[in-house]
Amino acid sequence: MAQETRGRTFEEFEIGAKFESPGRTITESDVVAFAGVSGDYTSLHTDAEFARGTPHGRRIAHGLLGVAVASGLAARVGIFEGTILALKSQSIHYLSPIYFNDTVHLILTVVEKKKRNERSPRGLVTLQVDLTNQDGKIVTSGNWECMMISKPA
Repeated sequence: MAQETRGRTFEEFEIGAKFESPGRTITESDVVAFAGVSGDYTSLHTDAEFARGTPHGRRIAHGLLGVAVASGLAARVGIFEGTILALKSQSIHYLSPIYFNDTVHLILTVVEKKKRNERSPRGLVTLQVDLTNQDGKIVTSGNWECMMISKPA
């Protein structure tokens, strides 16, 4: 018996559809772990004394940590589970800092669908991706172009 997929196929995405993830709090441990994995120990992220003298007045999370968390939150939504073939491209705009202990969640909005031809076993779905904080402020925004499988003919 074939396993049923939870994700959506190309045909099941509708322009304007929105999907929202659960929240996730960004901790100091997350920032320390990301600095270790990435090798980015920039003082703005890792040095409390330095950061106190910046316009932020405190340390902030790496922008790319926010993007990595957005990827994980997208997976938790479930729409890609077993149906995504590739993340083809990504645009990223950093709009506001993510502070330690901010709780972020992801809003995905379908903005475009493209299929080369009707016989193709896949299609491209473009999503507007907004990572917001606990106050509803968008901290990171962009577009993801996702290669999705199609329903079998």
